Amino acid sequence: MTDVLDNLLDGLALGSVYALVALGFVVIFKASGVLNFAHGSLLLLGGYLTAVLHDDLGFAGALAVAALATAAVAGALDRLLLQRGEQDAHGAHVQTIVTIGVDIVLLTDLSRRIGGDLLSLGDPWGDSVTRLGPLTVADSRLAAVAVSAVVIAAVFALFRFTGWGLSLRASAEDPEAAALMGIRQARVRTLAWCLAGALAALAAVFLAAFPAPGLERTTGQIALKAFPAAILGGMGSPGGALAGSLLIGVTEALVAGYQTELHVLGEGFGDVAPYAVMVLVLLVRPAGLFGGKGATRV
Repeated sequence: MTDVLDNLLDGLALGSVYALVALGFVVIFKASGVLNFAHGSLLLLGGYLTAVLHDDLGFAGALAVAALATAAVAGALDRLLLQRGEQDAHGAHVQTIVTIGVDIVLLTDLSRRIGGDLLSLGDPWGDSVTRLGPLTVADSRLAAVAVSAVVIAAVFALFRFTGWGLSLRASAEDPEAAALMGIRQARVRTLAWCLAGALAALAAVFLAAFPAPGLERTTGQIALKAFPAAILGGMGSPGGALAGSLLIGVTEALVAGYQTELHVLGEGFGDVAPYAVMVLVLLVRPAGLFGGKGATRV
């Protein structure tokens, strides 16, 4: 029973971090219709900046600068590169392909800088652990749950109670009507990209923290595990991204915890478990857990 609780807690912690990344996917998609395949390299950029700056600025200062810098890079990518194309359905497809090229460029440069090193981000939790009854939990896991909960709640409040959030929801619902109402959609989508970049930088801290060995050049690939979470919930649903992330995190933790019993599925099944769950759910609900059926004009 203790092993089950350990795995569930690890899964919730992992899922809360995936939620930060999945929210970035969803916010960008709602604002621009683009699937941002450069999200992993933006996450790696945020983690790398935190790692190289924490000696001079301290952890909090380095993270703040890294989040702002990653947000600025994401916003510049949208404003200076993606928005120059046609803003229609076909344009969104082209922009999605462009993000693949951007990801290759960023990832190549960051991989060259990191090399084979494992970088410490200077987080204050280190390898300390806390005992909760029969459970032993890494402090970094507890911090991940607490910080992610606060940040996600703030993001949802941003969607619900701010003018930008209202503009984002209106633009996602009916872009033409939103434009006629005076909503500056270029600004709305750029701010969405900036928000997603900042969330990715924050997620990098917890993905590189103990029990992970540190930030390495492959850390950005973990963002791809949050992509099934966003698909599971429905790409237009922030709440669905949260639910999908928790489901993916718990699934991954349980599969890793019971790998011996599941050896018949293969040694690397834990790596593909998120995608297997995604396929199974989409077979039942093609629009995702919280996705709605789109209307078709005939």
